[in-house]
Amino acid sequence: MAKTLPIALCGFLLVQVSTAFGAATPNKQTDLVQTSKGPLRITPLFHGSVMLEYDGKIIHIDPWSQADYTGIPQADFILITHTHADHMDAAMINKLKKPGTLILSSPAVEDTLNGACGIVESMANGERKTLLGIDIEAVPMYNLVRGSEPGNPFHHKGIGNGYVLTFGDTRVYISGDTEFIPEMRSLQNIAVAFICMNPPRTMPTAEAADAVKAFRPRIVYPYHYRGQNPQDFADALKATPGVEVRIRKLEGEP
Repeated sequence: MAKTLPIALCGFLLVQVSTAFGAATPNKQTDLVQTSKGPLRITPLFHGSVMLEYDGKIIHIDPWSQADYTGIPQADFILITHTHADHMDAAMINKLKKPGTLILSSPAVEDTLNGACGIVESMANGERKTLLGIDIEAVPMYNLVRGSEPGNPFHHKGIGNGYVLTFGDTRVYISGDTEFIPEMRSLQNIAVAFICMNPPRTMPTAEAADAVKAFRPRIVYPYHYRGQNPQDFADALKATPGVEVRIRKLEGEP
């Protein structure tokens, strides 16, 4: 049986899980955040894939087949940020879903899947919904300057969603693939943030750190960082009070 070691840290409980999820999912840690309505368990899995557990429900965000999901529980709720293959993976969505699983995406994802994963509900940027007792806000994710050519960004505004998920009094931000956009600067009261950094399609580490300095989440996970060193991101935030950086092995590092 795997042993867990609880460590009190900044008002949160970190649970180190010693059992690996699989060869392609090297992260082994699940963090427990106490919300006003019960525990929220956060497991960054691989690249942009994250699993949350709340009120007995399993939530998968951008599950991707390059990760080994053996032994990972199926989803009650799946959120997809946008249409790129490392985020919208119909094969993995179908493996993780079960009867009654809710799938939520941007309209472009809904249109692209076109029934391949059954019924998909969509939200446009700025919309809000409450599903499974979770308040959900779809926030923009897009490129400001980076693209295949001028005027042709890798992610144009409206193609995908970042998400702010509210669990009781605890707000969790999932950036999706984005640069440091004005909408990120205006985020408020974020307890936990997942911030991408994978240029040229998203942000370099320095820009990602500047974004975090602007909206000051209490805990931030660098994710989707292939080709970047997340420690550089953490170092850039060392002098930023009230922000804790949690680095996980999410790109197959030894």
